[in-house]
Amino acid sequence: MAGFGGLRKGRDEAVDNLGYNEEGDCPRCGGNAQDSTMKGYLQCGSCNHEWADPNYVEEKKAIEPPSYKRDEDLIRQFRQDMQSGELADVLGVKKELTGEQEQSLKRLEDKWMSGMQGHFNAATEERKPLMISFDDEDNIVSTEVGSITLVDNGFDGGEEIRLEYPGRGTEFYAYNERSPTGWKRGPTAEATARSIANVINRSSKLVYASISGNRVGFELRDDSLKRASFVLFVDDPGGTDIIAEKGGVVLDSRDTVTLQDYRTVVKLVLEDGIISPSEDQLLWAMREQLGIDDMYHVQMVMEICGKDAVKECTTCGNMADLYEQYAAWYCKACEAWC
Repeated sequence: MAGFGGLRKGRDEAVDNLGYNEEGDCPRCGGNAQDSTMKGYLQCGSCNHEWADPNYVEEKKAIEPPSYKRDEDLIRQFRQDMQSGELADVLGVKKELTGEQEQSLKRLEDKWMSGMQGHFNAATEERKPLMISFDDEDNIVSTEVGSITLVDNGFDGGEEIRLEYPGRGTEFYAYNERSPTGWKRGPTAEATARSIANVINRSSKLVYASISGNRVGFELRDDSLKRASFVLFVDDPGGTDIIAEKGGVVLDSRDTVTLQDYRTVVKLVLEDGIISPSEDQLLWAMREQLGIDDMYHVQMVMEICGKDAVKECTTCGNMADLYEQYAAWYCKACEAWC
């Protein structure tokens, strides 16, 4: 039985360790109490057990109500910390950076800002904007380039949304449940807007779609795309179920009632100096609504953009030049008038 000596010794030590001392403070082993790392608790010096201190009284401090003076003091303290350099390393505001540091910051920006565009599940997630833009005064500006709003949920067929960019073609999305690029009508306008956004996010190479109630906003997928060249067109022949908007201007031919309305849309169209096929169709529908002839339309285009305004050919996609004397655009590649 000599071989069990070590076992007996370990068992005796365990009994001593687990033995309860009635004269101690610890409720588990009776060990002596000492201060714990947690406020309002005590810790056993033997077994490290922690328990609430029965004699602890919490000090309640009244919360200082917000005021202009308090905010001013916080801003002043922040500026002092910035000037002293205490926050420089955290916020990255040091101006004297080495070439390696600048390259490292650029890589981080490309990876976490530009590189993360589009990495989301359109079926389960609502995309949150990852690109942040600032104006000259460091104010955050919207990255949205256009939007559609569902004013009614009574689709009767034929409704179509076009997303267009010169040189990259046109994306067509229609009210058609059987089409891979078609949306379905939900029980509410909000549900239909969600269906439209999901379809566009799955298929579009131009924009992201984000939902806010019955409104769908669009942001460009690629930084190389210019917001002025992005074209949004809605064809709603049966009524007014969808309204498109870009740059604060409603793009609806039925909503155009004056020449100034038409001029406003022409200015928006000519921001990039190009009239795309969908823009051409929108302007034609507005001219029909107001009774504007082609000669007056060309004069207005030249007043706004000069003779450099071109039109994208619907046949070959090349740019057609304006011929003022004929009040039309001619595509040299197709040898045809646009």
